[in-house]
Amino acid sequence: MHKNENQNIEFKEQWRDDILKTVCAFANTGGGVIYIGLDDKGRSVVLKDTKKLLEDIPNKIRDILGIVCDVKIIKKSGNPAIKIVTKKYTAPISYKGIFYIRSGSTTSELRGMELTRFLLSRSGASWDSVIEPRSGIKDINVKTVRHFQKLAETRFPFIAKEKDIKTVLQKLNLTKDSKLKRAAILLFGINSKSYFTSAFIQIGRFISESEVISTDVIEGNLFDQVEKTIEILRLKYLENRFFYEGIYRKEDLVYPEEALREAVINAVIHRDYIGPHTQLRVYDNKLWLWNIGKLSEEITINDLNKPHSSYPRNELLADVFFKAGFIESWGRGTLKIINKCKEKLLPTPIFSESGGGFNVEFRKGEISSKTSKKEPTISTSKTTLKLPENYPETTRKIIELIEDKPYITRQEIADNVKITLDGVKYHLNKLYKNKIIKRVGPAKGGHWKVKS
Repeated sequence: MHKNENQNIEFKEQWRDDILKTVCAFANTGGGVIYIGLDDKGRSVVLKDTKKLLEDIPNKIRDILGIVCDVKIIKKSGNPAIKIVTKKYTAPISYKGIFYIRSGSTTSELRGMELTRFLLSRSGASWDSVIEPRSGIKDINVKTVRHFQKLAETRFPFIAKEKDIKTVLQKLNLTKDSKLKRAAILLFGINSKSYFTSAFIQIGRFISESEVISTDVIEGNLFDQVEKTIEILRLKYLENRFFYEGIYRKEDLVYPEEALREAVINAVIHRDYIGPHTQLRVYDNKLWLWNIGKLSEEITINDLNKPHSSYPRNELLADVFFKAGFIESWGRGTLKIINKCKEKLLPTPIFSESGGGFNVEFRKGEISSKTSKKEPTISTSKTTLKLPENYPETTRKIIELIEDKPYITRQEIADNVKITLDGVKYHLNKLYKNKIIKRVGPAKGGHWKVKS
């Protein structure tokens, strides 16, 4: 006999009709077992009217909840107890018009957004396939549709050649009875945020978990959000990594652009648009992307590190991105992210769940697997400095600028490394406190000097 209550086990000393809430919760969650005649430690107690309960309980479950459970008498320490076995039901089950689910060892009533998500998931339809009655063809950005048609030309020429916008949307299954589905607004809408207030991405540059020195909000349809997010990361938030191919000096982003793009696409496809906006945090040593909505029940975090089936929360969004060539195949996005990071000799990204959502964390690491464990150095036009391991590329670039142009202004530094003036101030103060640079002369008219 089980000794502790948990997600699928509940003990009750005597029968009360409100135990039907727990039966309802088991039916809506993953099934479970209720023992009547046991205390909360699983110890036997004397149960009253056992035979009558054996007849009444199945009838109440059937008449009030509309389901059938396996109800039988068992023996525990010589005393009779009743065991109620409830299976999981695919249709939503309510008790007196209220829906309950099981969370750990607690039975909880569903309300608000959680209730909406639950009922939608049990209806067999995805959120993005629901008709948006307030919208019309006037809300569609024709330019974005035409751009999509060009992207889809190779894979789906029958869509690429279509001139009528309504027909394009119909062929993409984005309309029903000539009315737009939510996916149509998100993918091709002129102003998606006017319909879905959380349909945007926010980027922040963090110098600690609580201090942000720069922030941007990316709005527009989902195709625009993906492109604008990558562009602003490249221009403002991420430093370039320099390397040589033969005698030629080249550069790329410190995190692989293809991996970042895949992560952002996954975020906008798989997120829950009932919840808060997508968030992207850039730190000195990591990049953290979060979207509301946990993984499907059919998949685990460990599955993401190997070939796996895809269970998109928003199937229409996933399908259109696939037709546009933004994703190669369903279920391989995380593998692409991992492989692209490995190609750049970066640590494997960390996938996790928190706050009701899904995280991807990119981390900086050794550029070469053969890199020495000695302190890294930075070469400038005049000297070579040893810097601690935790010094970010942005700081190193500022040192190069100061070394090449001692009278450089903070604004010029900000323009060169694509960060805010507050960000420049932060890095300069850090270098000054660590005695790597010093100020020569007055605040106005003086200059910076890198210490030897």
